[in-house]
Amino acid sequence: METVAQLVERALQLPEPPGSWWHRAGVSPRAERWLEVISSVVLAVLAVAWIWTIVQARALTTAESGGEATTPTTRSVAAALTNPDAPSTAYLTSAALEALVPLRGASGKVRIVMRTPGDSAGALPHGAEVVYGTDSAAPRPSAVGQVALRVANALRPVTDLSVVTLTPLSERKGGRIGLYYIGSWPTEHGARGPAKAPPAKYAPPRGLIEVTPETQDTRLSEHLRIRDFLTHDQQNVWPKYVVVQPSILDKDELVLADLESHGIAAKGFHVMSGFRSPQYNAGGGDKTGRANLSRHMYGDANDIWIDNDGDGQMDDLNHDGRIDIRDAQVVCSAVERVEQAHPELVGGCGIYPGNGAHGPFTHIDARGYRARWTGGSNGG
Repeated sequence: METVAQLVERALQLPEPPGSWWHRAGVSPRAERWLEVISSVVLAVLAVAWIWTIVQARALTTAESGGEATTPTTRSVAAALTNPDAPSTAYLTSAALEALVPLRGASGKVRIVMRTPGDSAGALPHGAEVVYGTDSAAPRPSAVGQVALRVANALRPVTDLSVVTLTPLSERKGGRIGLYYIGSWPTEHGARGPAKAPPAKYAPPRGLIEVTPETQDTRLSEHLRIRDFLTHDQQNVWPKYVVVQPSILDKDELVLADLESHGIAAKGFHVMSGFRSPQYNAGGGDKTGRANLSRHMYGDANDIWIDNDGDGQMDDLNHDGRIDIRDAQVVCSAVERVEQAHPELVGGCGIYPGNGAHGPFTHIDARGYRARWTGGSNGG
């Protein structure tokens, strides 16, 4: 029988402390110490690498921007990420939808914003502001950058909208910008636009889009790219320069939507002729359909045709078993409906028959007053 002293000693014995996770897993104390050392070293290496990456990125950004550590857009993004008082995502989404409506046009399908160097982002409702950014602090011609919406200190990128910086017309010397020959606009030599036209419609453009082989596929709208507006001349000269007005992008998209609502698919939409430089309009290529004050020189006109079956010519849009000028009239009827719904896009519509070089086509423009014609050279 145990004595009283033995019972007291047993009662006062403390239980052996439980081993660590490593111990319970069968790892010896020596191995456990080595694992702890290795883990500490790995964490230290990761921390050093992270700090080094930040330092190198900052140095690279500074070098690329000529001394500025970041571009204004980058600084805005950083501020938005660290600001605890940024507005909610729901508020930002609502503001974005409201702010971007004017940029996308009535069709909602315009994908480009054109601006000249020095333009500032316009103020928008509810404290919103559109922020235009490129890869460098100073926008340069041909730079295609990003658009973002800033509300207070929060910034939301707009992935399906781009901004292009125009080359000012003042860069033209001797009728050329660089090696690309443009010529001069009629009103620069005393010509006047039609009396019923808004005067600004026939003024020389404020700037041109510089186009390189890399940027010619930039999307201007859902169905249009920069390449669709290139003048058909000087094939081996780069960069090229074009004038494109958002009004024709918007009008084309509305016309295509109208055609689709009438059972005509837009997948076969083609542009035969977009921008024509003044020198080309005056002398180069086939002059059929060219007017002395052609809207093609002002960037708000194009000649189009619909080829959904891929045979290289206008489709039988009116289903009469023939391909002729009456199919071009189907497109012009869509133009009429669009102009009635959107009078701010009123302009010209001309229909042309086919010839040995091409099938029938339709001219569309946004000249500011209604005009209709069939064939001839007095139209677009």
